[in-house]
Amino acid sequence: MLSLPHSPLPLPPHSRSPLAHPAPGLPRNLLLGPLIALLLALIAGITPARAQDSRAQDSRVQDGSGTLLLRFEGGAPVEAPRLKADAAITVSGPTARATITQAFRNTTSEWVEGTYLFPLPEDAAVDTMKLVVGDRVIVADIRERAAARRVYEAAKAEGKAAALTEQQRPNLFTNAVANIGPGETVLVQIAYQQPVRSSAGTYALRLPTVAAPRYSPAPPAVKAVVERGAADPVPDREKIAAPVLDPARHAPIKPLTLTIDLKAGFTLGQVRSATHAVRIEERSASERRITLADGATAADRDFELTWNAAPGEAPSIGLFRERVAGAEAVLAVVTPPETASPAASVPRDVVFVIDNSGSMGGASMRQAKASLLIGLDRLGAGDRFNVIRFDHSFDTLFPDLVPADAGHLMRAKSFVAGLQASGGTEMLAPLQAALRDATPEETGRLRQVVFLTDGAIGNEAQIFSAIATERGRSRLFMVGIGSAPNGYLMRHAAELGRGSFTQIDTPDQVTERMRALLVKLESPAVTDLTATFSEPGIDVTPARLPDLYRGEPLTLSARMGQARGTLTLTGRIGGQPWQTQLHLDAAQDGTGIGKLWARAKIAEAETARLTGGLTAEAADAAILRLALDYGLTTRLTSLVAVDATPRRPAGMRLASTELPLNLPAGWDFETVFGTQDEAPQLPPPPRRAAAPATQIAAAQAVALPQTATDFEIRAWLGALLLALGLVLSRRRLAA
Repeated sequence: MLSLPHSPLPLPPHSRSPLAHPAPGLPRNLLLGPLIALLLALIAGITPARAQDSRAQDSRVQDGSGTLLLRFEGGAPVEAPRLKADAAITVSGPTARATITQAFRNTTSEWVEGTYLFPLPEDAAVDTMKLVVGDRVIVADIRERAAARRVYEAAKAEGKAAALTEQQRPNLFTNAVANIGPGETVLVQIAYQQPVRSSAGTYALRLPTVAAPRYSPAPPAVKAVVERGAADPVPDREKIAAPVLDPARHAPIKPLTLTIDLKAGFTLGQVRSATHAVRIEERSASERRITLADGATAADRDFELTWNAAPGEAPSIGLFRERVAGAEAVLAVVTPPETASPAASVPRDVVFVIDNSGSMGGASMRQAKASLLIGLDRLGAGDRFNVIRFDHSFDTLFPDLVPADAGHLMRAKSFVAGLQASGGTEMLAPLQAALRDATPEETGRLRQVVFLTDGAIGNEAQIFSAIATERGRSRLFMVGIGSAPNGYLMRHAAELGRGSFTQIDTPDQVTERMRALLVKLESPAVTDLTATFSEPGIDVTPARLPDLYRGEPLTLSARMGQARGTLTLTGRIGGQPWQTQLHLDAAQDGTGIGKLWARAKIAEAETARLTGGLTAEAADAAILRLALDYGLTTRLTSLVAVDATPRRPAGMRLASTELPLNLPAGWDFETVFGTQDEAPQLPPPPRRAAAPATQIAAAQAVALPQTATDFEIRAWLGALLLALGLVLSRRRLAA
C-alpha cells in the first residue's frame, strides 16, 4: 500500500549540519542531548501550530430568536446588516439570461461598508452591475481591475455610495458596497448570460447559491525561506475565504427567492427540480414559469432545474445567431446520432479516486461511497482497476492495477466501506498518482480515471496544469458530489482530461447518474471531430473539438462578418465515419450569443496560459481586449459603480462588515473546521490587512482559521530544551 503522509512543512535535510559529525576527541553520546534538544527546537519552531478556535475570541452575540448582532466597544449589541437575494432567469432555447438582485439592509446606527463572497455558474458571462440607492440607479462601468479598485476606494473615502464586483474565480465573485447609511437598504443587481447544458436529451440549468469553504494548501514555507520567490499554490487565498456560520448555533441566513421563465423552443415533457421544491405553471406547450414552492429558501445548496422534450420533439440540431457590433455570432448545438451497431467491448483500466476529506463528511461521503461501489459493480471480466483515497494524505489500495475478479473486488468494497471523512483536501498528489501510467504505449485497452469529490479547493490552477501535462492516454471523468460542488474545477478538469463531468446533488440521484456515466465509459466515443466553415476568416471556439460520449451534444460558437455558407462537422462513431452539414443562413435569432462566444474565448485563453499554449503576457492581452470589448467581468476586469454625490457626513466613521456564509447543506461543521479542542481541517488563510475603518462582522460567524500561531511559545520551549540539553552534557563531562 502506497501512502503519502501529510507534511505541509517538510524539514530540510541535516546531512550538512556541523552537528552531523562530532568534534575530534568528544564522545559521540555527549552530543546526543544537545542534538535532540536542537531538533526539538527546530520542530517546535517550524511545525504549524494548531490554529486557535475563532469562536473563543468571538465578540459577537446572538439573541434567542437567532438574530445576528454586533457588539461595539462600550455599547450594547445591535442587529447586524442583513443580505437577501432574488434571482430572475429567462431561458430562451440554448441560452439563459439571469439577474441576481442582492439587498443590503443596514440595521445599525453606523455607516457601513459590506463585503461578501458569492458564487455564480462557472460559464457565466457577467456583464452588468447596478447599484440602487433610494430612487437613484447607478450603472457600473467595466474597467481594468486595479483601476476599478482605485475608483471604488476613492469613492468610499469621499463618502459616496459605491459598489465593486470582482471575479476571484470564474465561479466565485466578491461584492463590496460602501457607505450604506443607518437604517438604509441598497440593492446591487448583477446580470449575466450563460449557456444551457444538455446530455442524453435532458436539458439543465444550475444556479449556485452558496460559496463552499475551500481548502487551500499551505505555501511551501521552508522552501520560501531557502529559495526566494517560491510559488504559493493559492496566492489569493484571503480573497476566497469568508466567515462561515455554524448551523448548530445559528439558523441559515440570506433567504433566496427565484423565478424562472422557461421558453424551451420545443414542446416540453417533464420539468422538475431534484434539489428544491418548486411550483410549475404551464404558460404554453413550450413555456413554463418556475418558482420556489415555499416562496424563499436558505442559500445553502445549488439549485438545479431539468427538462425534457416531449417524445419525438427533441431537436437534433440547434443553430442560432446574433448581430453584435457589426458582426454576427453563431452558436451551434449538434447531437450526434446513437451508433446503430456498438463496437465490441474494449477492456478497460479504471482508477477510482475518492475524496474522504473533512468537507465530504455526512451525506456527501455516503453518496461518494455508494457511487464508487456502483462503479466497481460495473467492471467487466477483462477489466483491471485500482482505488485511491485521499484527504491530506492518500493511499493506493493495490500496488498496481489488478484484475476485476471476485477477490479483488471484495477487498476494494471493504476498503471503500471503511472510509471516514476527515482532514484537508490535498488533491494534487492523488491526481498525479491516478494519471501515472506504467504502460503508456499499450494499445487495445482504454485507460480511465473516475474522480469523486466536491472539489472544495483553492489551488485549481495547479490541478489544471497537472492534468494538461500528465494525462497521457488517460480520460478523466469528474463526479461532483454534494450540495455545492466547485463546478469550475470539475467541469474544466474533465474538459482538459478529455472526459466528462457528472453532478450528483442528492442521494436519490446516485444510481441513475452513476449508471449513465458508466454507460458512457463503456460506450465508444465520437472521435476525430472537425468543424469546417465554407467561408474564410471564422473565429471559432473551441479551436480543438473534444471527443464526445453517447448522448452528449457538441457545442461550438463562432464570430464572423455575416452568417452565410455552411458548417460541416465530421467524425467517427464506433469506428464508422459520420458527417453533417449546417446552413448558417438558416440560423434562428438568439440572444447573448456574442457574449457567450467572448466568454468561451476568454476561458480558452486562460487554459492556454495555464498549459503553456500562450505566454502569460499574450493570454492576458487577449483576455483584457475581449473583456473590455464585450463588457465582461474577468480575472483582469471589474465592474464599479459610483454615485456622484457624497452621502456620509464628514467625520462620521465607516464600519466594515464581512457578511458570513451558510455552511452547504449536508456538510458537517465540526468535521470541516474541528471542535474547540481540535485543529481545524481547513488550512489557515493569511490575515487580511487591517482596514482603516472599524471592523465588525456578523454574529456567530466562525471565520476560517487564521495564520496566527503560538510560534513564540514554541520558540521559547525549543530554547529551553536546548539549554537543558547543554546542562546535561556538561554534567556528563564533569562526571
